[in-house]
Amino acid sequence: MVESIGDSLDRALESAFTRRPPQTAQAQVKYLVKQLKGTRAVAQALGVSQRTVERYVKGQLKRPRQDLRGRMEREVKKRWQPQVRAKAKQRAASTRARFGFTAAPGTTDDARIRDITQALPPQFAERLFTAKEQGATEQQLQQIAAEGLAQMYFRANNSRAHGLGVEFTDVEHIDLEL
Repeated sequence: MVESIGDSLDRALESAFTRRPPQTAQAQVKYLVKQLKGTRAVAQALGVSQRTVERYVKGQLKRPRQDLRGRMEREVKKRWQPQVRAKAKQRAASTRARFGFTAAPGTTDDARIRDITQALPPQFAERLFTAKEQGATEQQLQQIAAEGLAQMYFRANNSRAHGLGVEFTDVEHIDLEL
C-alpha cells in the first residue's frame, strides 16, 4: 500500500502527544464543542445536524457510524494538544523514506528503489508542515520532501551532484520522526 506524506506527518505529530485524546463519542463531541465554541460549529465540521451533536453531548447517542466516528477522531486529533504539536513541529528534522527517482541511465544515480534514512534540514520539515496546514496536495508535499532529500542525500548538502534533479516516482513507505 502506498502511503501519503500527509498521513505520515499526522502520525508523527500524534506520536508527540503526552496524553491520549478523548476516546468515547460523547467525550470527543464535548471536546469539539469546547474548542469550536458551540454545537453549530461542530455540526458543520462533522457534517451532521446540530441536534445530532446535542444528542452526543447529552449521551443519548453513543455509537456513531464508522464514517462519522472517523471524522470525529480526525477533528479531535487536529486540535489536540496544540502546544505539544507546535513544539514537535519545531524539532522535526528527520525522515525515512523508500522512494524511486530518475537519473541518466547507466550512471550511479540510475533510477531504482532505495531505502533511505536521512535527516532533513529543519527548514524542509517546517516547509512540509506549513504546506500541509495550508492544504497542499500530496504531490506538492512529495516535491518538498524530494528537494530536501536531494540536498542532503544526493548532493551532500550542496557539495556534489549539483545538476542532479530528484523527484518522487515511487513512494512505498515513509516514516517521519520528530
